[in-house]
Amino acid sequence: MDNTSYKSGFVSIIGRPNVGKSTLLNNVIGQKIAIMSDKPQTTRNKVQGVYTDNHAQIVFIDTPGIHKPKHKLGDFMMKVAYQTLREVDLILFVVDAKEGFGGGDQFIIDQLQNVRTPVFLVINKIDLIHPDQLLQFIDQYRKKYNFTEVIPISALQGNNVSTLKEQIIEHLDEGPQYYPADQVTDHPERFIVSELIREKVLHLTREEIPHSIAVGIEQMKQRENGNTVYIGATIVVERSSQKGIIIGKQGAMLREIGKRARTDIEALLGSKIFLELWVKVQKDWRNKPGFLRDFGFREDEY
Repeated sequence: MDNTSYKSGFVSIIGRPNVGKSTLLNNVIGQKIAIMSDKPQTTRNKVQGVYTDNHAQIVFIDTPGIHKPKHKLGDFMMKVAYQTLREVDLILFVVDAKEGFGGGDQFIIDQLQNVRTPVFLVINKIDLIHPDQLLQFIDQYRKKYNFTEVIPISALQGNNVSTLKEQIIEHLDEGPQYYPADQVTDHPERFIVSELIREKVLHLTREEIPHSIAVGIEQMKQRENGNTVYIGATIVVERSSQKGIIIGKQGAMLREIGKRARTDIEALLGSKIFLELWVKVQKDWRNKPGFLRDFGFREDEY
């Protein structure tokens, strides 16, 4: 590797909730490291994804969708999102072509007025609109902010994502390789495992369970036979009625959550796993600092 021409940098992905930020991150990295759901505010922590090739390394930070917070967890999520704007080399402002410009976008643009970092407008979900609508869409956003680049993509289909990567690298300065070439995230395996379980709960329970759930990994260890990893995890909810929904009739829902999570976790770890799940009620945990710390939301890290 010729270090004199090697480029690297940190890139923040911001945008309203549910515009496809995590889908974009997973597409660029080439595997799932951020959970995906069609519900807003799926991402709660900064998720660092690392893309490396022979010429560059891009460290992506997928932030919580910017919104007006309603509880202490929401306050934490917004603090994380705003902090990244001041720490990175480039910002990707992801918007939803299907939704169009909204008050949430204006809220974000107002925050961007205070940063000097270059900002790309990334128009996602272009596969869902007619091409004629795109120019009008771009013009609407350009009137609001002087974007460094405007790049239309479909994160789900992969359209134009390689062009986005090329443009990012072009705007980065020469720098070191921060992470080994085969490392795709800086999060420990326990965190990703808990997120994969949480994703399955969100997918399967749909509207019945809002974002009042958390997943804690109680135990994760290699079994004596050496062929299986034992994982014990607790799904925490705020109300007894939510516990009943997650467990399901005769435990059917909890078994399905475990079955789907096991598939993804085995792909992640490259090993057979034995997954045991419990469900626990902890009222109003999102407003209790002690519980937020237990689930990895540590303000002192930001």
